[in-house]
Amino acid sequence: MPAALTIRDARAVDAEACAAIYRPHVIASWVSFELEAPDADEMARRIADYGASHAWLVAERGGEIAGYAYGSPHRTRAAYASSCDVAIYVSAAFPRAGIGRALYGELLARLKAKGLHAAFAGIAQPNPASVALHEACGFTPVGMYREVGWKLGAWRDVGWWQRLL
Repeated sequence: MPAALTIRDARAVDAEACAAIYRPHVIASWVSFELEAPDADEMARRIADYGASHAWLVAERGGEIAGYAYGSPHRTRAAYASSCDVAIYVSAAFPRAGIGRALYGELLARLKAKGLHAAFAGIAQPNPASVALHEACGFTPVGMYREVGWKLGAWRDVGWWQRLL
């Protein structure tokens, strides 16, 4: 029987584990449009910033960080203040273990409690697993940015999904 899953606020001490989960998405896939993987110091800064403004959560199982999710500003203009972007990354060591749904369940509840109205997820295509997770968590597709980013030798599309909180 697997150890219980704990969802909690991320701390600076979690930065290295979050960076390790994220790194393969940056260097070996188009899932992230970053070109260089952030180190633990940069990840700690993001945890502090987004944790304070929105929320940054980690899922922990058996003492190991299994994944993380966070909310961040959608746009900078004042009228967008009630909307946010969300992102989620799960360790390859915990495939299809319910980590993503558990993280989003807690994250979306916290964002709603902070008074946010709409959450948006940009998903680089193709990524059927991420699309399935977001749709299972109540997100609906709202549009596609065609050939919006160049990564790994090709133009990449980004689909956008939305969930009203």
